[in-house]
Amino acid sequence: MSAENTSAAEIDLAADFATPTQEDWEREVLKVLNRRRPEGKELTIEQAYKRLTSRTVDGITIKPLYTAEDGVDELGFPGIAPFTRGATVRNGEMDAWDVCPLFEDNDAKTTRRDVLTDLERGATALWLRVDPDAIAAADLADVLHVVLLDLAPVHVSSRTDQMGAAKALLAVLDADEADNRSMRGSLGIDPIGFAALHGSSPDLSVLADAVEIARPFPGIRPIVIDAGIYHNAGAGDVNELAYAIGTGVEYVRALVDAGVSVDDAFDAILFRVSATTDQFLTIARLRALRTLWSRIGEVLEVSELKRGAIQHAVTSLRDITRDDAYVNVLRGTISAFAAAAGGAETQTVLPLDSAIGLPNVLSRRIARNIQILLAEESNVGRVNDPAGGSWYVESLTRQLTEQAWELFGSLDDEGFAAAVADGTVASQLAEINEARGKLLATRKLPITGVSMFPDHTEELPERKSRPEAPELGGLVPVRDSSVFEDLRDRAQNAREAGNAPTVLLACLGARRDFGAREGFTSNLYHVGGIDTIVAEGESPEDFARQLKESGTTIAVLCSSAKVYAQQGMDVARALKEAGAQEVRLAGQLKELGTDDTDGVIAGNVFDGMDVVELLTTTLDKLEA
Repeated sequence: MSAENTSAAEIDLAADFATPTQEDWEREVLKVLNRRRPEGKELTIEQAYKRLTSRTVDGITIKPLYTAEDGVDELGFPGIAPFTRGATVRNGEMDAWDVCPLFEDNDAKTTRRDVLTDLERGATALWLRVDPDAIAAADLADVLHVVLLDLAPVHVSSRTDQMGAAKALLAVLDADEADNRSMRGSLGIDPIGFAALHGSSPDLSVLADAVEIARPFPGIRPIVIDAGIYHNAGAGDVNELAYAIGTGVEYVRALVDAGVSVDDAFDAILFRVSATTDQFLTIARLRALRTLWSRIGEVLEVSELKRGAIQHAVTSLRDITRDDAYVNVLRGTISAFAAAAGGAETQTVLPLDSAIGLPNVLSRRIARNIQILLAEESNVGRVNDPAGGSWYVESLTRQLTEQAWELFGSLDDEGFAAAVADGTVASQLAEINEARGKLLATRKLPITGVSMFPDHTEELPERKSRPEAPELGGLVPVRDSSVFEDLRDRAQNAREAGNAPTVLLACLGARRDFGAREGFTSNLYHVGGIDTIVAEGESPEDFARQLKESGTTIAVLCSSAKVYAQQGMDVARALKEAGAQEVRLAGQLKELGTDDTDGVIAGNVFDGMDVVELLTTTLDKLEA
């Protein structure tokens, strides 16, 4: 066949390759894992699978390979029960979800400017936080007076006065000339979430009041189950799901007891959920929430078409870092993609500088455009449930559904409101935070730009400070990067006081001997904001002299096993005699060729060690 008459459709690029089988894959895996294992000690394929299988902090199993057995027999369709594939059906248009920026600036003029800018340049909905440290309820009319309220859905939330924020929004809507029936959004009434934030007992009586005041506005959902409260306080995927549906069941029961029909109760609820940088778990969690809520609706005999869970996905505050903040653009993109693929009806991407202060015009623009690019250029919004049928995603969805249902069942005996009030939820979150903290400290859960590849001398962007927030007394948001940022702050304070914390890296041999470990060790200490000095020399005395000149008392040997065996102990002794209070070795102590370090070597640095503990003790010893 000549090149002239060959069409693209006729070309099969895989034609000359055999289709690999699972056995082929397993054989190659064993080759890799057994490459350096002695004869007779090789791993079996069962052992290999076990070694390559991991689990998340809340018990979701991640396998190395998925097969058809991990999928589903019947995939189903979007828009129909059990709604796993979507509560709403996308019609191929680019506006598959509402682009909904968050507004928190207490300056009404600035907020009004930002609202107009966002709406003019791609945003399709608004989320306003009404609090003493955010927008004042009295300013809502001023902020929204030029917004076409029949076109742009408006959501309000409050950490201090949910009903006050709701009534303020309804007053603005009622005063508008547009038809009430055309207005959409939510009022943010979430008494259990409010109690979780305040460490108090929830008052569910406000639910019926919220439904009543929202009746003139059929497109407004008065109740918002904010699962992000628990996520940002440390909840894993299973807990976030279980807490969301546990809250939902409580609210439906309370509304039915107040005389609201079960269908109207389901119609009154919006779920606000997190979207994280683990894109597959985020996709699966949004799918699982719809499955669970549909099952609850089935048990409660809700009309089938009313059982779909409508979701507002917000990128994770817990994922956002203060340091190397522009990496947050990547985090926001991954999270927004996951929310889009997971079928969220509304999305909020938190700006990259949210952990530094109030976002500026540029960071708001980037956050907005992430969603616009995903919708209009990546076209992800044109597809219904693009991950549906993936054996991996279906396995995650099933695991999340089953484990969240089990946890929900354990909390439902007394009711989720009681679990919040008596501290059960806080205790569960503390356990998860402890487990996650170990993964963060050992960098098994790495944070790019913070715990890995940090720029420890960067200057943080300057932003308008957030007003002081009132103390609430309940669950407190925790960002994964904060433990490392605290270390950086400690080092920076010492540097500004004239006591810059520094570690000497004694690099033995040639660059080919020490290069890799010098790079690893520098990176490790930079995580804590500690400066490193590279010292090279021909003799132990050279290193001793450079230690004295550096002014530090901490040193780390960096080289290869061969050079360690030849020079390691001699250089370490010289450093100790020169005044080093601590000498460590990059790598394994056995590379020194002796079991007796005579107290000269304090320990080693290696991949997988507790970095937080090392950096904390180092700063202590350097009196930083």
